[in-house]
Amino acid sequence: MTEARHRNAIRTVLFDLDGTLADTAPDLAHALNLLLAEHGRQALSVDQVRPEASHGSIALIRLGFGLEPEHPEFEPLRRRFLALYADHICEHTRLFPGMNQVLDGLTEQGLNWGVVTNKPARLTEPLLERLGLAAEAACIVSGDTTDNRKPHPAPMLYACRRAGSEPAQCLYVGDAERDIAAGREAGMPTLVALYGYIGGHERPQDWGASGMIRAPLEVLSWLDGTPREGPHDA
Repeated sequence: MTEARHRNAIRTVLFDLDGTLADTAPDLAHALNLLLAEHGRQALSVDQVRPEASHGSIALIRLGFGLEPEHPEFEPLRRRFLALYADHICEHTRLFPGMNQVLDGLTEQGLNWGVVTNKPARLTEPLLERLGLAAEAACIVSGDTTDNRKPHPAPMLYACRRAGSEPAQCLYVGDAERDIAAGREAGMPTLVALYGYIGGHERPQDWGASGMIRAPLEVLSWLDGTPREGPHDA
């Protein structure tokens, strides 16, 4: 199948949540700083937290406290962080600029969309409710919806079934290597969200995505086949 026909076959666009659909870093940083303050530690800036924000609570506790998961204090800190985050889950979180237009544009074209995230459902669902998106999504797949999380393809395949599309009819957009790996393993085209939470040491051009985008609205451009960043343009 040619690339143009492949794009024309897309019926569903699936998004990662943190760093792709929504800018959650400010609230994640706030929760981490509340935890750091409880332990007499210095606060971190949002810019310090942002590159780790897509990698979940483990990465954020490692960043804030310099501990590894096997440390006896790690899990209590992680649980406390998640409780603090749940209490402040959508105070400063917003959709990335242009994302509302993307979602509206997909609907206007007769495509549906959904979310596949490693965030646990107890955080994903209230966040999407607060953002006003829960009722519009064709599927919401959290990190504990299936037995495996990304980079395993199981959440992706489950999302396809819920959205009523075959994997080849789904486009996945994410900002982490595991997102691209999960999408590719599931048999769907993928886009790297370069505007997301990608650390300076990471090389998204090596992840094997179908393309890379620098702003949400480029999702629509990619689907239309208009000029965009290619998979090896860095």
